[in-house]
Amino acid sequence: MANLTLSLDDALLRRAREAALRENTSVNSLVREFLSRYMQSRSRRLKALEAFEAVASASQSASQAPWCRESLHDNA
Repeated sequence: MANLTLSLDDALLRRAREAALRENTSVNSLVREFLSRYMQSRSRRLKALEAFEAVASASQSASQAPWCRESLHDNA
């Protein structure tokens, strides 16, 4: 496992230490868990965006004009 040095605001570090004590863990573990969740979430968002772009590019829609809610009801 690699080591990482962070510079944190004193108040933030104090709150992180308090949270770690409450959760019976370490600040290191809190940071590791946060980064892991962040990267998983980011990966899911990127995959969803790629899927959306694939659907959009395969669409047969030729509309280039912006639309509004009222215009959708007019076409119904």
